[in-house]
Formats: sequence, structure tokens, C-alpha cells
Amino acid sequence: MASGDIVPIELGLTDGDLVTLWAPRWRDGDDEWEAFLGHEDALYGFETVAELAAFIRTDSDNDLIDHPAWKVVAGLSAAELEPDDNYSFDLVGVPELAAGEPDVDTVAELEDTLAMVRNIGEVCELETVTKFFGSHPSLGALAGGTHMFAGREGQELWDRIGAAVAKSWDDVLDAVDSVVRVPDVDAEAVALAEAELLAAEENEVDADDAADTDDDSDFEPVDLDEDDDTDDEDDDEDLTFWEEVGIDPVKIVTADNEYFTLRCYLDDEPIFLGAKNSISVFGSERALARYLADDHEHDLSRISTYAEVQTAAVDGSLEVEVTEENVYVLPGLADDLAEGPEAVDTEQLDLVLELFSDAADYADDETVEQALSKSTPLGWYVSYLLNPDPTRMAPNPPFDAESRAWRELERNFESRLAPR
Repeated sequence: MASGDIVPIELGLTDGDLVTLWAPRWRDGDDEWEAFLGHEDALYGFETVAELAAFIRTDSDNDLIDHPAWKVVAGLSAAELEPDDNYSFDLVGVPELAAGEPDVDTVAELEDTLAMVRNIGEVCELETVTKFFGSHPSLGALAGGTHMFAGREGQELWDRIGAAVAKSWDDVLDAVDSVVRVPDVDAEAVALAEAELLAAEENEVDADDAADTDDDSDFEPVDLDEDDDTDDEDDDEDLTFWEEVGIDPVKIVTADNEYFTLRCYLDDEPIFLGAKNSISVFGSERALARYLADDHEHDLSRISTYAEVQTAAVDGSLEVEVTEENVYVLPGLADDLAEGPEAVDTEQLDLVLELFSDAADYADDETVEQALSKSTPLGWYVSYLLNPDPTRMAPNPPFDAESRAWRELERNFESRLAPR
């Protein structure tokens, strides 16, 4: 990926795949902007990354010149301008996606591609594109994920989306094709960028070869003897009760209360103490332990080691102890995000994001994933905070929209909590 506020993308168009640059919304004073690499009515696309790199280094008259991150992008290597996989948008393939089954991958790819086409339509003022989205409000359901297309009504909704695409997509694609231009690029600059890409590829191959040819014979096998068995037994003795059963007590601090619950992972899938997508929470460790001593129907009861937890709760030996990495403090993050990157406790943000994601996965809800997509202001902001990059410029204030989006995630999460 390039600079934090300008992104290399790949577009699958009628005449083939082209690479270009996209600048998500940024603020300049009181004005908000979004742009693509282009000039006036033209959106520039290039057949190769080398041509894109060469153009960026030699052109001084395009719509991104005044972007605050342009100088950073112009100084990147050609390899750094390779679009990430999740920034590849196959416009030609949209009808095939819409005609398929609404599984997770299909819905996500269709939503991302249509969102990018909508951006192009708005920036390039393509009436055909804006009319397509305005005339088919059912397209907005894609942001809700696959559960929007469950059951009979969901299938009918998916069919309406498919019918809209089948009827109008050729016109939408023609409109996008009509504004794309492939500008001439200095041949020497292209050759230099191609050499950079080749060198980067060779370095990557050499690194892979070195890893593959490590001689395992340099390491002598060690036989496990009685002393090793003793060490393993000692390690087992060091495990806490909760580590042995593979279930974690969790503490959640909201603006109004402190709650305790349990969570574990089965085949990397989070499972909470709860049922029907809601999470049972308790106001104290003692209240949680009392609940565990009785028989209740909940999702953790299908975990093989849960019986040990219940037994300990019944005989009074169970101690609910929450480790530091399982304490999630929600208050303050929305305000800090609104204030700016320097105000945000990234460790707290990372932890709470883990909790929100686990709760959403537990409920088969894609809302969190959608809200944190890098194509959204909040997703872009959070990515900047949690994945620092020295070549990436800080997001531009104000951050009111990002703060509101985070508060919505917070409200959605708290709505899943079922106090007992």
C-alpha cells in the first residue's frame, strides 16, 4: 500500500485490468474531497505498476498534486505501488457475482466493488452511475452482510439485486469506461520502474530460497528422556485452572456498569457464555460463579471442559480470576478518537476491537467487519492507529464521523449483553 491517504487500486474494466490511485475522503479546511488519479474529466489508468510509478514521478498536472500525501507517494518505490489484494475491483465480473449464491465472499466482494464504482460515479459526475444506485435502494442491503439474504425474503432481496445488475450494469460499465484514459508515460522512467520491480521480485525469491534450503541437519535431534517428561509435568502444574480448561473469564467495563462473563475459542471461533447470539453477563465474580453452579442451557455447555468449571462452582473451589489481557474498557475511546490519533490509547483500542469482533463473529454478524473496512473513514483511521507506517501521513481532522461510527459499534455490542 502507498501513503496512508492515497491508495493504489486495480480496476477490472472492459479493455483489461488497469492500476491507478484513489484518495479516500479528506478534509482541506472546511471542504471535504475525494479523488482519483486523473485530470479534469479523465480518470487515468495504467496497464502496469511500472507505468503508474513512472507517471507519478514525472507528471505535475493531475488532480492529486495538491493532496497532502502526494509528495510521500511520489517518493515510494515501484513495488510499494502494487495494489493490495483487497484493493482489486473487478467491474466486469459484477454480473457473475450477482448471479451467484450470496455467500460471505460473494457478498463482501460485490459490496466492495459497488462501493468503489459509486465513488467513481460521484467523483467523475457520471449520471448513469449515480442514477443506478439511486434507483436501486436494495443495493444498500449488501452492507448488512449475508444474514440480509437469509430465508425467503432474503432470497427475494438478493434476486432484486441480481435483476438490477442484469438490467443496468452494461450501462454503468460503459459510463466508467468512457472516462478512463491511458496517458503517455516517459519510456526511460518506465524502464527504471520495471528494473525496481524486477529487483524487488528477485530479492523476494532469494529470501524464499534461503528459507527453503535451510539444512535441518544442522540441528541435532534431541531424545525425550525422563527429565523432559518431568519438565512437562512441571509445566502442567504451572497452568492455572482456567488455562487448563481453555476458558477465559472476561471483564467488560461499560459507561454504566462492570460485567463478568466467560469466553473460549473452538477451532478459532469465539464462543461466549450465552445463547441465541446474546452474551450473559454478571455484575460480580461471585454472581457469575453462583450461576455456573446451576444447570443452564447456553453455548459453553457444549465445550468438553465446561463440566470441570461447573463441578468447581458446585464444590465452592471455583475462583473467577480475570487476567489483564481479558479486561475490556469501553468508555473514553469514542471521545479520544474524536480528539485525534495522539489521544487514543492504542492498546485499549486493540483490546476493545478484539471484543467487538469476537462478539460479532459469535453472532454471525458482519457489521463490525463492514464498519472497519479500509474503504470506510473509521476503518482507515483504526488501520492508521493499529498498523503504524512511517511513510503514512496522519489522517486529517475533524474525526466526528469516525467517532460516531465507533459509538454505533459500541451500542451494537452493548445491545448483545444480557445482564443476569
